[in-house]
Amino acid sequence: MMFLRRIVILSACILVGACATEEEVYVEQSVERLYNLGVDALQGESYKDAIASFDEVERQHPYSVWATKAQLMSAYASYKRDDYDEAIVGIERFIELHPGSQDAAYAYYLKSLCYYEQISDVGRDQKMTELSLAALGDVVRRYPESKYGRDARAKLDLVHDHLAGKEMAVGRYYQERGDFLASINRYRVVLRDYQTTTHVPEALLRLTENYLALGITDEAQMAAAVLGHNFPGSDWYEDSYALLEKGNLQPAVKEGSWLSWMWDWTN
Repeated sequence: MMFLRRIVILSACILVGACATEEEVYVEQSVERLYNLGVDALQGESYKDAIASFDEVERQHPYSVWATKAQLMSAYASYKRDDYDEAIVGIERFIELHPGSQDAAYAYYLKSLCYYEQISDVGRDQKMTELSLAALGDVVRRYPESKYGRDARAKLDLVHDHLAGKEMAVGRYYQERGDFLASINRYRVVLRDYQTTTHVPEALLRLTENYLALGITDEAQMAAAVLGHNFPGSDWYEDSYALLEKGNLQPAVKEGSWLSWMWDWTN
């Protein structure tokens, strides 16, 4: 009997202690103190603590101006932790609740960064690259003159270059295995959709190689002509010219701007 009584008393003490601890964790504090605790934790790279403080701002003071800011700061802290999924959830919630906020431009930009920083190498699935492309494009369309819009445009160029690199990698894969038609299709995508990327000269050389391999000399000459017109001093053109010389051929000549050549030729 005495033994059971001790167990009951011990259990009661544990419960009281737990309650006391919980009260200490959730003790009410001023909005300024909670927000500043979050900022201090963020600056100290204690991102988990920062998230807890910013979330507590919203929980204890949901109708304050600081609660709105804390929502976005909590998402930013998740981003800094590399917890991109959680950050995106927080950002989308912020945008849904506060579409007219002065911080909306940054929210859209932060969302694009969450995707952009997950872009994988060209040998892997490019889902994040596609999502980054859409999110960055959204920033540019909504806030073209803002600093976020300008930076998003610069990142879009890198994303396009990355996607073009993926097409080139697949094209080379097919070419090495002798599937020249499949390879040609990939290189033509680069010329049609990614004309401003760094991969265009190589794509033109690879097309020259593939067309020659198939015995389609007119197309090979045209690819070399476009390459020579736009990148006359490049190693890519010298290689394509050497290929044509070997077959006693010359690059074809066609009037018009290189962009119109490219569009007519790849469609």
